[in-house]
Amino acid sequence: MNYQMSPAPTPFGGEMIRAAIVIAGLLLLLSPSFAMGQNILDEWQSVKAPSAPEMKSVSLDPKTTALLMLDFNHQTCNAERRPRCIASLPKVKQLLAEARSHGASVIYSLSAGASATDVAAEVAPLPGDPTVTSGPDKFLGTELEEILKKKGIKSVVVVGTAAHGAVLYTASGAALRGMKVIIPVEGLSADNLYAEQYTVWHLANAPRVSGQVAITKGELIKW
Repeated sequence: MNYQMSPAPTPFGGEMIRAAIVIAGLLLLLSPSFAMGQNILDEWQSVKAPSAPEMKSVSLDPKTTALLMLDFNHQTCNAERRPRCIASLPKVKQLLAEARSHGASVIYSLSAGASATDVAAEVAPLPGDPTVTSGPDKFLGTELEEILKKKGIKSVVVVGTAAHGAVLYTASGAALRGMKVIIPVEGLSADNLYAEQYTVWHLANAPRVSGQVAITKGELIKW
């Protein structure tokens, strides 16, 4: 009879393998990536703000552009809750005057429970300006998309409050619907600077949204 002999086991093979596993584990524990926290809350204090996005010059066709004036009613834009919204009104007034002087469409949104008469006097709607009422996403449950389509709007200039609410969600919604979105930074406001900063960063970097967005300021907008 013929027998096949198996090779003799390597001395200490099992011990060597176990030692290699232990060493690999120690190296992982000592690596910088592992030493850092395993989630964003662990690393919260170490996060540094990214560089500000570049502001772009923008040329707009007023026939196909709408200025979206979001939630400038006193329930959300007031000195107690959002003093930065009150501070933004003179710049928003200039943007509004420029848009109107060139014949661009102006569309207002209101927060729940507000009426057109609640909008700050400096930037109040004129008779005939469309108005929608909704939560943060002004497309949700309103006729905003239909209004824009009927007017042949391809670009929207978005200003309002809160930056991380109405501005963020409505601007993103417009971008995802294929519109060009213009964000004049002096026209958005929130309860705090971080919310404004985050909103601008998100709109300038979010997948599928950022490619449709231009971060700018009023003086860089040409009608």
